[in-house]
Amino acid sequence: QVELVESGGGLVQAGGSLRLSCTASGKVSSISDMGWYRQGELVAAKTSGGATNYATSVKGRFTISWDGAARTAYLQMNNLKPQDTAIYVCRAGIRQRQFTPALPYWGQGTQVTVSE
Repeated sequence: QVELVESGGGLVQAGGSLRLSCTASGKVSSISDMGWYRQGELVAAKTSGGATNYATSVKGRFTISWDGAARTAYLQMNNLKPQDTAIYVCRAGIRQRQFTPALPYWGQGTQVTVSE
């Protein structure tokens, strides 16, 4: 059993900041990548090798980081805009055993609301 638990969402004024976190727990052998999605589209992702990928709309404002030992990914969101309002869902590629493919797991999401 694998679980992704997100936290850090909330209400913030435009121009403000929030930091989301996503922690993987349960039967986790290794994690290949972790990332955040909103409205079904990628916001930011990072691989175990350190490669990152960002949606064009958030480049320069959002930063994804990953604490491998804690199995936790963070999304630092700065200069938030009303159009960033969404449910942010964490995704992770997780291997439950060595030498097996990493399978996708999803969190339940955390609401981010940015007011004018």
